[in-house]
Amino acid sequence: MIKSLAEWSEQDYLLLAIPHKKTDWLPYLDEILYSYIELTKIVSKYQKVLLIAPDDNDFKPFKDIKNTEFFICETNDTWIRDYGAIDILRDGKLCSLNFTFNAWGNKFSSELDNMVNKKLFKNKFKTRLDDVNLILEGGSIDFNGEGIMLSTKKCLLNANRNKLEMSILDTKLKELFGLKKIVWLEHGFIKGDDTDSHIDTLARFIDEKTVAVATCDDVQDEHFGELLAMKTELLNEGFEILELPIPSAKFYEGKRLGATYANFIFINNAIIVPTYKDKNDDLILKRFENFFKDKDVIGLDATVFIRQNGSLHCSCQNRFKGLRWL
Repeated sequence: MIKSLAEWSEQDYLLLAIPHKKTDWLPYLDEILYSYIELTKIVSKYQKVLLIAPDDNDFKPFKDIKNTEFFICETNDTWIRDYGAIDILRDGKLCSLNFTFNAWGNKFSSELDNMVNKKLFKNKFKTRLDDVNLILEGGSIDFNGEGIMLSTKKCLLNANRNKLEMSILDTKLKELFGLKKIVWLEHGFIKGDDTDSHIDTLARFIDEKTVAVATCDDVQDEHFGELLAMKTELLNEGFEILELPIPSAKFYEGKRLGATYANFIFINNAIIVPTYKDKNDDLILKRFENFFKDKDVIGLDATVFIRQNGSLHCSCQNRFKGLRWL
């Protein structure tokens, strides 16, 4: 029996691949490292953090943070949500799936990122890792833990991924993740997201029946129609909705950035929510606080993260607890 895991399941580690001088972060490396240090400090209060970087010197700013471990490994990119192994339960035991990563449709280099999981599981976790002959990013899927998965047609059915008919891919993913149903959204996009509409920028389960959904209150904004249509799709599926109105347009060097509150992180006993120095920040935090009565809700400035087309959730991958393959 196979079971997909909701992200509020108990975690062993949160994995972060640190920005370094060989990445596109170089022009503002100090700024993004400060943000990663702040993120690591928050997570380490609740659970263990595993930092990944090419050189031991990359870990120096993090060495004094408690609950933090280090793994030396070359990377092309920092967005480990999309190339990190995805945990499932198989017959009650934790197993991890290693999909192929092609950098969101061969937009960037990914040969180093595709080696991270094999090195990590050989030298650090030493638990079962199954290779899967499919292109799939962690940010493109979201589970409710009860057999339902959310995704978007624009991403998973894009010709730059697997070139499979929806019925074939639907069957394969149901088998891999032990699913009853996949909700294939027709609508939804966030300007500045170069992943072809990852679900983690748009709509995320926050319990078995409730989806936190990016919405737009400005009828003049380019997102208004698509996000409204996406919300309607989810309502028609019978889900409860927690609306997350997107912030006002954010720009860097003349480019609109992909600012969305849907890119939050579940950790043990807390939720980390991206903020953007925006009037909606307090509104969003209050909505999360009202929903998650039993968790701490922590805002973290993500304005530097979005310069490279991702946000908080994109920057990390969950390693869940469970009975282990030995």
